[in-house]
Amino acid sequence: MDVLSRPADEFVNDETLEHMWAARAMEHSDIYFNVLCSVDTRWLRLTPHDDLIYTHFRQDFSDLDVKYIKEDEIKNNTNKARWRLFCEKFKTIVEDYSFGTLMRADTKGDYSEENTILVPRVQFYAIEIARNREGLNNEVKKRYKCASKSNLQTEHKTEVAV
Repeated sequence: MDVLSRPADEFVNDETLEHMWAARAMEHSDIYFNVLCSVDTRWLRLTPHDDLIYTHFRQDFSDLDVKYIKEDEIKNNTNKARWRLFCEKFKTIVEDYSFGTLMRADTKGDYSEENTILVPRVQFYAIEIARNREGLNNEVKKRYKCASKSNLQTEHKTEVAV
């Protein structure tokens, strides 16, 4: 008998895997926030596919104000379906495109319980690439003292694997 055809209530979440995912997600958010503190984000590249992601994002979500993301707006039934179609475009392009990733709701804030939303990786990329290119993430350097300040004056493109 195929294991996937068995009733869902026979399966339980592996707590160890959940803890490993949470640790990885937190590590990713810490690294990304420190990068925001260190560079001019208008030149920051998150993936080799930033241009493609940004173009499709602004075509599909031209009216989305990325300065402050309201979780209930991006996760309501209508927008959830729109985001699913968007994400699927990158299934074979962006590694771990659907991996759960922590994103700040408000560009003015740090990662915190009140200011963090769980989203698919490519949705994080789309919104953060827009925030970076539109100059919204440059406020982080001014508002927070992060661990790494070595590249505050960087004006060239920086490629970071986040």
